[in-house]
Amino acid sequence: MSVRIGRSLIGPGNPVYVIGEIGLNHNGDVEIAKRLIDVAVESGAQAVKFQKRTPEIATPEHMRDVLRETPWGTMTYLEYRHRVEFGEAEYLEIASYAMRAGVDWFASPWDVPSVAFLEGLDVVAHKVASASITDLELLDALAATGKPIILSTGMSTIEEIDRAVDRLDRDRLVLMHATSSYPMPEHEANLRMIQTLGSRYPGVPIGYSGHERGLQISLAAVALGAVAVERHITLDRAMWGSDQAASLEPQGFDHLVRDIRIIGDAMGDGVKRVFPGEEAPRAKLRRVPA
Repeated sequence: MSVRIGRSLIGPGNPVYVIGEIGLNHNGDVEIAKRLIDVAVESGAQAVKFQKRTPEIATPEHMRDVLRETPWGTMTYLEYRHRVEFGEAEYLEIASYAMRAGVDWFASPWDVPSVAFLEGLDVVAHKVASASITDLELLDALAATGKPIILSTGMSTIEEIDRAVDRLDRDRLVLMHATSSYPMPEHEANLRMIQTLGSRYPGVPIGYSGHERGLQISLAAVALGAVAVERHITLDRAMWGSDQAASLEPQGFDHLVRDIRIIGDAMGDGVKRVFPGEEAPRAKLRRVPA
């Protein structure tokens, strides 16, 4: 089964849906966000994703007054959350820019008011962050939108994934295998979970959201059947921010999308045939005809 998001169908037999996860790597700067949209578009990705929070709700209470050193000085964690959060004006500018660039955009809402905020901007889909998979109130609000939902499964037990899937419409659901280590060591990738999720939730497209360094694990995920791939992107991994080190710079993301497309072309349909390029070697080298 395939799920339509914006301009694309996500599911077996369709081009892998590649999402450039901008998240908070824009550091509260709309111009950086636009440059990251350009990175995604120029690489051939179909979508970019942001994060949307209501800081007073989404910031854990025990973290609110913790002091943090930032490029804008020392501030509390709650003040930092406000500093990097985009409001309506910024997202309208981003939405317009993404539309003109020909790429889907959506976000991970971290609380119920953020769902309403994003619905007001008519996003094409919603993404559930791994940290939110147990927030049943949030899942119910997302299900009520009727929009496609992409659900990441990092830091979750299989029972928690079951509960989340049961709250959502499987006909509009894409599951993303993920491990929420930043950056993720390769021995925690557990890529066989792509097949496990596919068997457990038949008909639901299964993708991969990666937080590793490099490209190999994401490419292996595609070879194992992932129909969508999400990776964080950045202009420079040395930039300030907690997700930058696990992100791909423009050249790396470009190579990732290029290689995903090559693998997609190479997978074929599993039907054995003699290809045109084999005809001449067959005539020249086969001594005993069939």
